Amino acid sequence: MGVCNVTPDSFSDGGRYLEPGAACARVDELLAEGADIIDIGGESTRPGAGPVSARAQIGRVIDVVKHAVSRGACVSIDTGEPAVAQACLECGAAIVNDASCLRDVDLARVVAAERAALILMHTRGTPAEMVGLGRSESTAYGDVVADVSREWQEAAARAFSRGVPRDAIVMDPGLGFAKGAAHSFELISRLGEFVRVVGAPVAVGASRKSFLKLVDPGAPPVARIGASIAAALHSVRAGAAIVRVHDVRATRQALDFDRRTGRG
Repeated sequence: MGVCNVTPDSFSDGGRYLEPGAACARVDELLAEGADIIDIGGESTRPGAGPVSARAQIGRVIDVVKHAVSRGACVSIDTGEPAVAQACLECGAAIVNDASCLRDVDLARVVAAERAALILMHTRGTPAEMVGLGRSESTAYGDVVADVSREWQEAAARAFSRGVPRDAIVMDPGLGFAKGAAHSFELISRLGEFVRVVGAPVAVGASRKSFLKLVDPGAPPVARIGASIAAALHSVRAGAAIVRVHDVRATRQALDFDRRTGRG
């Protein structure tokens, strides 16, 4: 899954693809590099980011979604807003990537009505509330894998009750969302446990995230590519079905090489 952030403030590439022409060119680039899914979002979910109205999100992403669909791409819309999901699914998107842990249950109704897939990511609170939530004393994780799994299952049950079929849902443990670096590192280290117990395909978004600074404390987001690729390799080896990445070609090369050598 290749990332196209149509935002001014995303943590890694905010502003680079805000103009529609640049965003459409980014879609073409991701497809040329080997992305299987294009994930398009019009609202940053980095810690501390403020909300963006559904109308503004639609204004940012709708032409980009149409362009990606016209190129034959499998399109995911990264939003927790039902109106945004509705508009994009009507234009041909096939997946809703919800980074809110189904804060608005009407999103599930939209997904069900449009027969789309739902990537449901674990988090606590909104991005604006997330600064500081990663500290153990404020999130009160016991066993972080057990807690995340339980809370995700509760959100998934809400989606099922609104008509989303079980085979249309994907689990994302939410690395970096309301979690400290140690929490995220433990989650990815124990990813195989999610694959075994959640009863859904697992998606992992580790690319360029701040917890990767555990192996290189001074690295800015664009200098975390090595750790990002290692995280993707580990995730696929642990059974992840989807890896959400910024650096598609480099990740694709690593995964394909891993398969050819019999590791992946």
